Amino acid sequence: METQTTRTPEIETEDFATLFAQSEKTSGPIEEGKVVSGTVIQLTKDYAVIDIGYKSEGQVPMNEFVPAPGQEPAVKVGDKVEVLVESRENDTGMVVLSKEKADKMRIWDEISAACERDELVEGIIVGRVKGGLSVDIGVKAFLPGSQVDIRPVRNLDKMIGEKFKFKVIKFNKKRGNIVLSRRVLLEKEREELKKETLKNLKEGAILKGVVKNLTDYGAFIDLGGIDGLLHVTDMSWGRIGHPSEMFEVGQEVRVVVLKFDPASERVSLGLKQIQEDPWHRADEKYPVGTRVAGKVVSLTDYGAFIEIEQGVEGLVHVSEMSWTKRVKHPSKLVNVGDKVEAVVLDIDPKAKRISLGMKQIEANPWTLLEDKYPIGSVIRGEVRNVTDFGIFVGVEEGIDGLVHVSDISWNERIKHPGEKFKKGDVVEAVVLNIDVENERFSLGIKQIGVDPWTTLSERHPVGSRLKGKVTKVTDFGAFVEIEPGIEGLVHVSELREERTEHPRDVVKEGDEIEVKVIDMDEQERKVALSVKALSRGDEDYHEYLRKQGDGRARLGDLMEKFNRRKG
Repeated sequence: METQTTRTPEIETEDFATLFAQSEKTSGPIEEGKVVSGTVIQLTKDYAVIDIGYKSEGQVPMNEFVPAPGQEPAVKVGDKVEVLVESRENDTGMVVLSKEKADKMRIWDEISAACERDELVEGIIVGRVKGGLSVDIGVKAFLPGSQVDIRPVRNLDKMIGEKFKFKVIKFNKKRGNIVLSRRVLLEKEREELKKETLKNLKEGAILKGVVKNLTDYGAFIDLGGIDGLLHVTDMSWGRIGHPSEMFEVGQEVRVVVLKFDPASERVSLGLKQIQEDPWHRADEKYPVGTRVAGKVVSLTDYGAFIEIEQGVEGLVHVSEMSWTKRVKHPSKLVNVGDKVEAVVLDIDPKAKRISLGMKQIEANPWTLLEDKYPIGSVIRGEVRNVTDFGIFVGVEEGIDGLVHVSDISWNERIKHPGEKFKKGDVVEAVVLNIDVENERFSLGIKQIGVDPWTTLSERHPVGSRLKGKVTKVTDFGAFVEIEPGIEGLVHVSELREERTEHPRDVVKEGDEIEVKVIDMDEQERKVALSVKALSRGDEDYHEYLRKQGDGRARLGDLMEKFNRRKG
């Protein structure tokens, strides 16, 4: 029978104390809130088990090892990691650890050290917050809107996602408060650039710059630490409505210094001055008669301005837009932005003026009228307008002929053409004259018929008797209508045998009297009549007039005088 050794309670107590002491010696003391180093010994679905040299292992949530949302955890068994001891044990008997908090504590220490050494930190702008932006520099920091740039930034949202370097201007680890500034860095850089720029800044210097801001009146160009104004009038030889038509913020440009005031550091810049003024050789490029193409850039009451090249504009006067249309305003034919063709009519490079004509692109229809409508031909047209001095008859589209009131009738007294015609009436007329240069087309209606004066002597030869109505009584005689529209003069001396001082003592207007034709001048359209000659029979009245003096001349003068009064 074997002998068994019995372990006494004293021995068991001694062994347990030894093991516990060894365990304490192996594990060492552990403090909550302390960052310790450990080794990943196991991975589960939700946790990474970490050996930190303590009697119990610790665990870290797997999501703390995920580099970015949607990615797999970046951890494997055997990795060395630094973790923060949050509590000694949880319900499972494990130490609660945090890698995320350990990383943040380390970052806070690095930021603190950077502040002490006056170093910069790098971060990404991650969001918009009240008063500024939120920046991720490993921990969240605040970038005030006033510290984003040298000048206020209107749209801070555009900066989200951008990476920059910053200077820490306020740091409080206990409160977890970090305030950053990007402006102080830019100002420092700007001052360094400014020193270099000022060395080259002088009138006439051509420099490179970046468009910093656009306004209605120009663009501010960053020349490197100092800004210059490029006024809208100095951007191009051509017409510019707004600087945004040529530039955008951030665009690089070459400009020339027009003026520099060292005291105020004001810089005036020019862009068009780098290029030759297009007007310098415009007369060589666009001699009179040249056909050009351009764009309508402006309209006025008197015409349209056409840009034929950048910086060179010509005026098409309203009278040079159409041969036939009466253009009251240029907008009736063209609009701003239209592409048109024109002919150079005149050019003055010194005054920077070019006169253009659009109608000259086509043949002048007036030059064809003489062949189509020879003098004496008869046309038929519609009355398009009635005026005090005549009527306008449509000849062709845009071309009217004028029938003067004096050419309406041979013998009717027409005070106003509206007595006989109205718009829309269709009339026939004879072509009297075509003035191509002044664009005048003269017509006559009375010329359709025979001039009654040409055969008046046949109908009423000298010595013939006829009856007529007194139409006018004057101091020197009475006018008698012997045919519709044809009058003769009875001189006061021919009213009766007795001497008469006042014709009104013998006749009055409206009286019908018998007279005798004593003289006639068909060319001058004058007829001399007599009452007292009725009693003289058929003697040669010319001999009678000769005896009385140059009566014909006297009567002619009187009738001319009367005709002038009527006119």
